[in-house]
Amino acid sequence: MTTPAIWRKSSFSSGSSGQSDCVELARLAGRVGVRDSKAPDQGALTLTLDNFADLLARVKRANSHA
Repeated sequence: MTTPAIWRKSSFSSGSSGQSDCVELARLAGRVGVRDSKAPDQGALTLTLDNFADLLARVKRANSHA
């Protein structure tokens, strides 16, 4: 039996218009699922834990230069 993914989004997620502009994350078996919070039925990107850590590091570096 497969356990359904528990999708979560940051409490900091919000847009200036009141809409949520963010992604949701789910811990999967050895992976992380990433999906659009406004279109959860459109599928998800699945990353290994190492790839997800690399993605976060890149996002943080990009934001520090903004």
